[in-house]
Amino acid sequence: MSLKEDINFSLWCDFIERDFLENKFQDIIKDEIIHGATSNPAIFESSISNSVAYAQQLQMLQANEAKTIYEELAITDIKRAAELLDDLHLEDLNDGFISIEVDPLLCDDTQGTIEEGIRLNSQIGSDNVMIKVPATEAGYEAMKELTSNGIHVNATLIFSPEQAIKCAKALDEGIKASNKDIKAVVSVFVSRFDRMCDLEFKEKGLETGKLGIMNATKCYHEVEKIANKNIRTLFASTGVKGDDLPQSYYVDTLIYPNSVNTAPLATIEDWLENGKKEESEIISEVDCDKYFEILMSNKIDVNRVYDELLNDGLESFKDSFKVLLSKLQKN
Repeated sequence: MSLKEDINFSLWCDFIERDFLENKFQDIIKDEIIHGATSNPAIFESSISNSVAYAQQLQMLQANEAKTIYEELAITDIKRAAELLDDLHLEDLNDGFISIEVDPLLCDDTQGTIEEGIRLNSQIGSDNVMIKVPATEAGYEAMKELTSNGIHVNATLIFSPEQAIKCAKALDEGIKASNKDIKAVVSVFVSRFDRMCDLEFKEKGLETGKLGIMNATKCYHEVEKIANKNIRTLFASTGVKGDDLPQSYYVDTLIYPNSVNTAPLATIEDWLENGKKEESEIISEVDCDKYFEILMSNKIDVNRVYDELLNDGLESFKDSFKVLLSKLQKN
């Protein structure tokens, strides 16, 4: 995919499941459609709960505690994904990564996050693994510490420019302290803004399907100001819900230099068939700021939106993790 090489843009797949890894995943790597992958607690909860591919290993692990069972299952998948992506990583050290998230219940525990990140990284033992850390106050220090210890990091659940700035600064400091070629991404969530706000915007006569793109672009500009070639903005949560927008909308509009888009498999497939393959015109930071001034004049409290989406995201991942642990304990 020449586009990626031209502007350092990559498409990663936001899905992990054992049968998928042995089939479709390998096809889309071979065809150079994707250059990496991501996972999260909700993805693993769905995959482990609904796929028979885990039954044999579950049976072997049933005497263990629930979190140990989960980690063994998840680490097996992450190791396999890392193995399949390794050639891409060797060709281009910016790419070929797979992400695994620390226990979401640790989101306010800096030391616990650091210890678990180091442990998971060591257990997986692959150079193309990123440890996912939520962008909370506790998470910023953990990101800095993990990168300074030579661990690649995916900073996740970023909704506001303030979070993006704090993540980028923490990662920049950690990478520089490591004296190693450590990579990091700042994962800015996109589509959830429009799902949350479009009804209110429509009622106020404001353009719908726009807040997610404008906010993501503002965050992108903030990350780019750090000017660390080892840190890229990753546009996450880019699947479209409903029929109001083209399925590849959040990919088409965010093909920016020095960025990643991690999308669900269905979104990737639609983008391949119907989406735009050329570089997107970058919305200027001035235009982003003007847009937010318009929202303010229409009494849209964007800071409230940021807080609600972050809290919802944290609680959603915690709930998925608790549900999965409960199922594994009963297994």
